[in-house]
Amino acid sequence: MAQAKSNANIGFEETLWKAADKLRGSMSSYDYKDVVLGLMFLKYISDKFETKYNELLEEGAGFEEEIDEYTEENIFWVPQISRWNYIRDNAKSNEIGQIIDDAMIEIEKENPTLVGVLDKR
Repeated sequence: MAQAKSNANIGFEETLWKAADKLRGSMSSYDYKDVVLGLMFLKYISDKFETKYNELLEEGAGFEEEIDEYTEENIFWVPQISRWNYIRDNAKSNEIGQIIDDAMIEIEKENPTLVGVLDKR
């Protein structure tokens, strides 16, 4: 039996929508979705990378900066300037747009399967 789609309001949708609209500023909704999807992708791969990074740190063998340790488990290699912590720490910088663009460029350089896939505006 197919499950019915819920239209229940769980209380934060309006707040989220207002925050997204404020962040979007004068950018068109069509262009804004590309920005948001890019950031979601960046956060996702950074989280996966960080989980593996921490596992390698705990092992103590010094392999946490070895690309092969990640790629052999189908985890994208995330260069230092592309890691979420770096982006978060620079979020209030006037150059945050360039920082994010540079992060995407570096991820693409280090992960050949992503060449031409990431939107870098």
